[in-house]
Amino acid sequence: MTTTCTQRGLPWGALLALATAAFMGILTEALPAGVLPAMSHDLGVGQPAMGQALTVYAIASSVTAIPLSMATATWRRKPLLLGAMVTFALANTVTAVSADYLVTMVARFVAGVGAGFVWALLVGYARKLAPAHLQGRAIAITMSGVPLALSLGIPVGTLLGGVLGWRPTFGLVTVLAVGLVGWIYVAVPDFPGQGAESREPVLRALGRPGVVAVLFVVAAYVLAHNILYTYIATFLDAYGMGDSVDVVLLVFGVASIVSILVVGARADSLLRVLTIAAVVLFGAGAALLAVLADHSGAVYVAVTLWGLGWGGVGALLQTAVTDAGGDSAQALLVTVWNGFMAVGGAVGGLLLSWFGPMSFPWSVIVLLVAVLGVVVRARERGFPAERPGVVGVRVESRT
Repeated sequence: MTTTCTQRGLPWGALLALATAAFMGILTEALPAGVLPAMSHDLGVGQPAMGQALTVYAIASSVTAIPLSMATATWRRKPLLLGAMVTFALANTVTAVSADYLVTMVARFVAGVGAGFVWALLVGYARKLAPAHLQGRAIAITMSGVPLALSLGIPVGTLLGGVLGWRPTFGLVTVLAVGLVGWIYVAVPDFPGQGAESREPVLRALGRPGVVAVLFVVAAYVLAHNILYTYIATFLDAYGMGDSVDVVLLVFGVASIVSILVVGARADSLLRVLTIAAVVLFGAGAALLAVLADHSGAVYVAVTLWGLGWGGVGALLQTAVTDAGGDSAQALLVTVWNGFMAVGGAVGGLLLSWFGPMSFPWSVIVLLVAVLGVVVRARERGFPAERPGVVGVRVESRT
């Protein structure tokens, strides 16, 4: 086989820089969840209102992903990625110094716009940097920044928030973003955008078999996760574990890393099996939280199962939607993913106000039952046993 990527192997420096960009996106997004009570107190609003710091970020990513992807489709990729990192740096700086709730929300919206670019760009970058039979692995490496942010970034951020205060913690995130600008500039190659003649309307991907099924799974799975994750500090506090938020998030993140290592090794050959396993593991964790949340040991087992079900699912769903709908389906996934992250924060706030924190795991269980049904039924398109075209490419690469 003469593919250049195969001959030189996976470009680890570039892929790790992309993984760090994913890390930055999740860290910027989810850090308020770990310091929610302190932010709520300092800005003079209730915790449900402060929880919308995650919601507005997700709304921005959702509503801007498709129009910005279409408007910038012909632009070169690297300047867009660098611009997103600069946006993170500016928005986190404003968040760190703002004393006004509305100003903070505006900064969070701007950061969410930057995230929309990041999520729309990363998978396309990873696929371009790898041969077809290694694209699932390249995507998993790139998306490893997500569980790393959850396992290291958010717990460390939560710890620093308690020691230094949440404002200096956001300032440190700004420093990280500035450093990442330099790394991407040096290590990540540039790629041209699409030629005007090859551009395809993003919404046309909805008509391709399997795309709607994958997007439904994205919507329900992300909604289930975000209902629980946005208010995890509040949930734990209700059951006497408020001082253990950082440890619980660390356990969750380590389990997520294990998940993405497994997905990275086997996503190209076992995408369907791994997706079903992820749903079952997350559901089992939610069931434990529903019935044994007052036992700390059970909570740690539950978040371990949750992390195993969550860590690699992003790479699985991004691979599935691109296999079914092509690169244009990525903007749809970003829109649905972030839209339902926003819905998750809003729904979680309503559930907290109306029914209390115990309603979270039961809501997750209901959603995951629907997800499992769709994945099982989408055996021909969406979540097939074998990724289309991968077997032939793998055989060719050995000749």
